[in-house]
Amino acid sequence: MSPDTTKTAIVTGAARGIGAGIAVRLAADGFDVAVVDLDEGATAETVAAVEAEGRKGLGVGLDVSDAESVEAGVARIAAELGAPTVLVNNAGITRDNLLFKMSVEDWDQVLGVHLRGSFLMSRAAQAFMVERRWGRIVNLSSTSALGNRGQANYSTAKAGLQGFTRTLAVELGSFGITVNAIAPGFIVTAMTEATAERMGMDFVEFQKQAAAHNPVRRVGEPADIAQAVSFFVDERSGFVNGQILYVSGGPTV
Repeated sequence: MSPDTTKTAIVTGAARGIGAGIAVRLAADGFDVAVVDLDEGATAETVAAVEAEGRKGLGVGLDVSDAESVEAGVARIAAELGAPTVLVNNAGITRDNLLFKMSVEDWDQVLGVHLRGSFLMSRAAQAFMVERRWGRIVNLSSTSALGNRGQANYSTAKAGLQGFTRTLAVELGSFGITVNAIAPGFIVTAMTEATAERMGMDFVEFQKQAAAHNPVRRVGEPADIAQAVSFFVDERSGFVNGQILYVSGGPTV
């Protein structure tokens, strides 16, 4: 990518948590950042943090599982911020339950956001990357892809993203576009706090228990995932393609 090329990144689900951490890190790395979330009003804090790094930020409200919303949103980003060359598919939801209690709606919503959403966003963004002959797509998988009780929908979606990642890496590599995935372990976010609440546990105690079973004896922070994203989108990482990086404090088997 030539030095004068506009550096524009899109991060979905970036109003808070991991997505917000990624957006701010990419701004520190020199990217203007489109902060995408379902509620545009909720993106203001992250946009301000991006701008505090000296880069342009743009809050965009869109539903990643809706094709028309995605096409309109990505077109707006290209027009107002610049053609995107980095996409981080981070948007996600949980609807945890055991299989016999899980509704069809809960199954469809989780796969819709994670899988359909990543497909739609990647399809829209790749056109700009192909034109530039350079791009980076990073998908957020999870250690839950290996299986997790009460998460048949979420685990399936996160495992599916790994196959999606490898396939796009094969299809887009010849255009100078790499596609990789990050599979976080326990990260302190509102989502893991909600999991603790669902289990009837105090969140601080929940974190202590998770840390006690982790080889590095701590839980993860959004910054840990942002650091991995920073590596994947770097100009110098062009020979790293189709990889799944588990960022979980230890081996996952």
